[in-house]
Amino acid sequence: MRSFRAAIITVSDTGFAGERIDQSGPLIQDMLIQAGYEVALYRILPDERTDLAEHLSDLCDRHQADLILTTGGTGFSPRDYTPEATLDIAERLVSGIPEAMRAYSLQKTNRAMLSRSVAVIRGQTLIINLPGSPRAAKENLECILPALEHGLAIMIGTAKDCARPLEPV
Repeated sequence: MRSFRAAIITVSDTGFAGERIDQSGPLIQDMLIQAGYEVALYRILPDERTDLAEHLSDLCDRHQADLILTTGGTGFSPRDYTPEATLDIAERLVSGIPEAMRAYSLQKTNRAMLSRSVAVIRGQTLIINLPGSPRAAKENLECILPALEHGLAIMIGTAKDCARPLEPV
């Protein structure tokens, strides 16, 4: 397995201000490391749509990570703008990932339908919004992690299936 580089961004006003200890970001980091990913960046940012979008686009455009996982800002709170910031910089949508996360979580709680998480590609970076709750972030990442390696390999052109020329129709 190629070691993919990941970045983790916790989106939280209180976490950024040091008023709350981030539990989701370190949990995600541990899960990624156990799965063989290199965690290149972990950062806590405030719930500011424009700043988050700029930070995400900079990480993608400078190709600092193959995968960016955000945690937080996906609910109904007036300050929850993580999906909008992600969509602001998206080049392509990856609808199946948040659909799978919600379907998986709905087996555990009906509140999963309230998640506004999105997944997108910008350049050669996949961005996925995870919930802010440590339990929900863990469950969602457990759901998608087994398929991510293949998706990332396809995205960056290293999957064996990508090396074969297309068959004429």
